[in-house]
Amino acid sequence: MLRFAITLFAVITSSTCQKNGCLEGDTHKANPSPEPDMHECTLYSESSCCYANFTEQLAHSPVIKVSNSYWNRCGQLSKSCEDFTKRIECFYRCSPHAAHWIHPKHTDAIQSVPLCQSFCDDWYEACQDDSTCAYNWLMDWEQDGSGENHCKRECRPYREMYANGTDMCQNMWGESFKVSESSCLCLQMNKKDMVAIKHLLSESSEESSSMSSSEEHACQKRLLKFEALQQEEGKGTR
Repeated sequence: MLRFAITLFAVITSSTCQKNGCLEGDTHKANPSPEPDMHECTLYSESSCCYANFTEQLAHSPVIKVSNSYWNRCGQLSKSCEDFTKRIECFYRCSPHAAHWIHPKHTDAIQSVPLCQSFCDDWYEACQDDSTCAYNWLMDWEQDGSGENHCKRECRPYREMYANGTDMCQNMWGESFKVSESSCLCLQMNKKDMVAIKHLLSESSEESSSMSSSEEHACQKRLLKFEALQQEEGKGTR
């Protein structure tokens, strides 16, 4: 049954990708395609906007840097914090759905991707004891001649830099993300996203800035069914 859910995700991915293509970043493909040999970001291996060799940078912990961006300017991230940071990086670099939220002025960027409140709270909890010197990781760095990032300010714990998970999600990556009022019509950067994506990318969702209660109900119902299928699959593999 889980195989059906995975097939459904591939179908949704394929149809969406043909419509949206990929972002126009320096590591993005023009159009998504399968990458069966990904080292990380395997959530998107069925249809990926990044090449498998890009994910080598994320495959070994601790991650030192991705492209020209160092993650350890205030010390190595804890494993739990690093895992959340990877999920964000994988979405931006590899997700075939990211282009649905393409920034209107910057085709290599995203804007207002809806994240679940629970994801943001868990991310904040995972990183609260780690340190950073940048409030906005897109803007608050000093860039050297080679494009590498350096601190402008002193390092501070995440719990002091950000008030809570909402503050972190909506500011750490500039305008890239927003916290959704919905608990289902939002992304968690995991397999449950296949349910939310179907509703978020529907024509009715595109036409309205706010999701209807019927859309929310349909999403919740589908999510419960998907979770039940996952539990069944888990029992079958024990």
